[in-house]
Amino acid sequence: MREEERAKSMRALITGITGQDGALLAQLLLGKGYQVFGTYRRLSTPNFWRLQHLGILSKVSLVPADLIDLASLVEAIRVSDPDEVYNLAAQSFVGASFEQPIGSGEITGLGVTRLLEAIRQTKPSVRFYQASTSELYGLNGVEGTMQSEDTPFQPSSPYAIAKLSAYWTTRVYREGYDIFAANGILFNHESPIRGLEFVTRKVTNAVARIKLGLQDSLELGNMDAKRDWGYAPEYVQSMWLMLQQDEPGDFVIATGETHSVEELCEVAFRCAELRQENYVSVDKGLLRPIDVKCLCGDSSKAERVLGWSPKVKFAELVELMVDADLRRWKRWKEGETFPWDAVNYPDDVNVVSTMKNRGG
Repeated sequence: MREEERAKSMRALITGITGQDGALLAQLLLGKGYQVFGTYRRLSTPNFWRLQHLGILSKVSLVPADLIDLASLVEAIRVSDPDEVYNLAAQSFVGASFEQPIGSGEITGLGVTRLLEAIRQTKPSVRFYQASTSELYGLNGVEGTMQSEDTPFQPSSPYAIAKLSAYWTTRVYREGYDIFAANGILFNHESPIRGLEFVTRKVTNAVARIKLGLQDSLELGNMDAKRDWGYAPEYVQSMWLMLQQDEPGDFVIATGETHSVEELCEVAFRCAELRQENYVSVDKGLLRPIDVKCLCGDSSKAERVLGWSPKVKFAELVELMVDADLRRWKRWKEGETFPWDAVNYPDDVNVVSTMKNRGG
């Protein structure tokens, strides 16, 4: 069967389809002719704005399920009858994991065991992708070094610990039950539909608001932290590529470049013809109990085996995110209504952080 004919007969189940990666992956797979199913948690306020923004909400089939409920996962697999399962659902904000460590472990860690067990019992022929993270490397992330598939893990947050459990669970089901299961160790990847909890979008959204006179300042935590930031639409392509291989494996996906939060602010404010030093201040209450200093990925294996390499560079990424937030806030000021998250998001001044009064 030719590649395009095979793709048109394929069915995929994406957990976490309402998030950045889930929505972008759904868009990619639909473009390849897949029938796409996505799990979502029933909430009092629906969270489908990304699918609406991409114009694909009516093209995917939504299945209610939760990573803490094995029965719902079994039912999701039964209903969708997938050839591929992409597990992108998680409590994915590192800072929140310090405030909710048990919940993070339950969802992000044990949730993967439940999902893989549902696959093993229901349809073990499924190809499975697990969204791992560069946070696995933790304190082994030292400036001047790069992290590859062979670098030892040293997680330094409840989120990273839960993801480490999920990583090894994926390998156990691969090696113990012969399930085609791959770990994608993706370094930070962003886009205009990134959540406002993440520093990249927090910065670009604030820049747009400041430029338009809607906000006066921006408070951040560790300005010296350095990360390897890439473009999310390119990264979801790597997820699909991992499941097209003859043999399952684990792959680092990264740009190989690092930039600090300070640099992020400088570039973002410059895009709006502003100077970040006039608006940005450090709030020590936003500092994490343990913060990884520097992460930089070596994706040479992915380039060699998958034929994957990044194209969008850091400055271009920041510019396109700032431009997107500027356009959205301008439309909002003009009275337009459209699928978007920022207007429904609480300002930091209204959110009480339970971390601020802990520790030294």
